[in-house]
Amino acid sequence: MENSAIQIAPAAQQDYPQWVEYWLAYQNFYKVALSSAVTQSTWQRFSDDAEPVYCAVAKHGGQVLGFVHYVIHRSTWAEQNFCYLEDLYVSSEARGQQIGKRLIEYVQQQALHQHCARLYWHTQESNRTAQKLYDWIAEKPGVIEYRMPLN
Repeated sequence: MENSAIQIAPAAQQDYPQWVEYWLAYQNFYKVALSSAVTQSTWQRFSDDAEPVYCAVAKHGGQVLGFVHYVIHRSTWAEQNFCYLEDLYVSSEARGQQIGKRLIEYVQQQALHQHCARLYWHTQESNRTAQKLYDWIAEKPGVIEYRMPLN
């Protein structure tokens, strides 16, 4: 598959069946099972102009090959907003073609367009494959994340 034939664009309603398949595979990779209500709410946010939550997909023809989700949010560390790349997934059949890199670059362009001060993301320590890409295109600031359950 020629890389130039792969298009990155905001997700459209017709992308839902393929997106949800990958969304479930993504959850499986991280050993989580979000409810169908969360999945529906997430998908609906992508098309709600009042929500600062976005989804872009990589497509070849009509086939979705992967997705990226990102959130634009305020920060106490800058006057401008920050952009958080929350989820990134590329189908196993399409890996190794720099699709993940192109999806990240798409988010980078969106963050620049919205005048964000920072683009950042997290990954699991065990996700060595993704870290190879991330170490190639970004810097690792040494931040450790802590979580506190709220329910």
